[in-house]
Amino acid sequence: MKPFASAEVAKVFDAYPADVRHKLLALRELIFRTASSTEGVGELEETLKWGEPAYLTSKSKSGSTIRIDWKKARPAEYAMYFNCKTTLVDTFRTLFPTEFKFEGNRAIVFKAAEAVRADSVAFCVAAALTYHRSHEGKLRASK
Repeated sequence: MKPFASAEVAKVFDAYPADVRHKLLALRELIFRTASSTEGVGELEETLKWGEPAYLTSKSKSGSTIRIDWKKARPAEYAMYFNCKTTLVDTFRTLFPTEFKFEGNRAIVFKAAEAVRADSVAFCVAAALTYHRSHEGKLRASK
């Protein structure tokens, strides 16, 4: 497991119930692994946004922020959040219509009792971490 660079982020993970913490730590590892194997992403910054673990492409500026969290109000679920002003969740809904449960245009929601399809989630993570790079290319091509 990748060590935490931030004591504040580690404290948030420590506060999750053990069964959900395990799932969220697996998502965290998937995010870092996907970032390291996706060209042009570079090092991620792990921080807190709205009190939730967040992953940013601060150095490369290649992508959109990804957040992960669990909420007491919905104890059987946890989620991966994306910027709602992007087309990311709409794209994921088109590509994975039955594989994921979605929350509006901002999240993929996972059931704590179910396994996560790591390959599909990794695709979504890579798309988010390269979102700005791929959209800049489309803008240049249309000019």
